[in-house]
Amino acid sequence: MMTVLLLTISNIFMTFAWYGHLKYKSSPLWIAILASWGIAFLEYCFQVPANRIGHRHFTATQLKVMQEVITLIVFCGFAVLWLGEELRWNYFAGFACILAAVVFVFGFEPEKKPVPQSSSPVTAQFQVGSEPANASKRGAVILSPTAPQVETGEQGAGTNLSGDPL
Repeated sequence: MMTVLLLTISNIFMTFAWYGHLKYKSSPLWIAILASWGIAFLEYCFQVPANRIGHRHFTATQLKVMQEVITLIVFCGFAVLWLGEELRWNYFAGFACILAAVVFVFGFEPEKKPVPQSSSPVTAQFQVGSEPANASKRGAVILSPTAPQVETGEQGAGTNLSGDPL
């Protein structure tokens, strides 16, 4: 419950930092920026502890989703009470779509796909002392599923795993 409270307070500050200046369009932009920056600092004073405390009980993704839902609620109140805007039905429909997205993204267990097993692992071949036709300079790294693994000797001469020189 402490996490929700701190995130709500944080979002109130964040909303004022981002949109509060819209009520004072005649003030110079630099004043709006400085005032918003100062309010944003207060927002972080609540948001950072909220996430620290909340991460003991929730995943980071759960915290983010919680924050987005709180943001929508806080912003609706702000738009009506501070900016004097009217909330229309299509805004609520849009908010419902966002909430539906949350359900679709987090409400279903993802399919577990089997990890493909390959008979030959992908390896990196390091060309030492010679340039392949498709490399522009020495020391090019070529990634190929069929490239042999390379070991280098003391002089940098490359050999494959069978000991044959490259």
